[in-house]
Amino acid sequence: MEDVQSTPAEVPMDIDRVGVKNLRLPLVVRDKAKGRQHTVAEVDLGADLPAAFKGTHMSRLVEALGAWKETLDYKSLKSLLVDVRSRLAAQRAYVIFRFPYFMEKNAPSTRSPGLMSYACRLTGEIGGDTERPSFLLEVDVPVMTVCPCSLAICEQAAHSQRAIVRIACRFEGFVWLEDLVEIAEGAASAPVYSLLKREDEKAVTEQAFANPAFVEDVVRGAARSLESHPGIRWFRVEVNSQESIHDHDAYASIEKVVRP
Repeated sequence: MEDVQSTPAEVPMDIDRVGVKNLRLPLVVRDKAKGRQHTVAEVDLGADLPAAFKGTHMSRLVEALGAWKETLDYKSLKSLLVDVRSRLAAQRAYVIFRFPYFMEKNAPSTRSPGLMSYACRLTGEIGGDTERPSFLLEVDVPVMTVCPCSLAICEQAAHSQRAIVRIACRFEGFVWLEDLVEIAEGAASAPVYSLLKREDEKAVTEQAFANPAFVEDVVRGAARSLESHPGIRWFRVEVNSQESIHDHDAYASIEKVVRP
């Protein structure tokens, strides 16, 4: 049968990325407490395409992912990228995994257990001038903040709200998602929980009001902890506060190269 994809392109222009998006598959990730965790991922997969070719072979991308049944780590992700690049005879290959990561979290007073879900993304790329793949790990962590200004000027109350701390990092070796969650929560007024009894609500509220924080405070606190993490080479931390008394969000961001 005719291989239409390999015929000359009408517009001879290189394509940086072409592939498939939103493939779903079971995924095994490393869990700090239990060793492994089973979750479900949405996956984008692709490669570059030279100007000489009309199209890429999309089915080969699906085949590569179907043949890949491993725990998500450096070695396995590199093998997937190398396989994609080889199947498509490409110079570069990339993959993005988006998945929920679950952590059991005990309420602060009653110790009642509940599951928290954190939205995670892992991006991997290989090609160019090096055979060494590059990875970008991201996690969104919901937290609670209490406004220091409101607390200072009001006699009986202060406004509080949920904020999202988004951490993105490049690293050497391995970085636990649990460590990034801990960094985000430690910079906020208080963590949030999936299950709270009355005693727990009291404890969380008192903790938050004892630690008021602007988005500027949260982003600086998280950045300081990321800067001192031994495995992180580069990070970007963003805090988006879903303001409870304003018709807008408050936002702050820091990006830094820790070690080249």
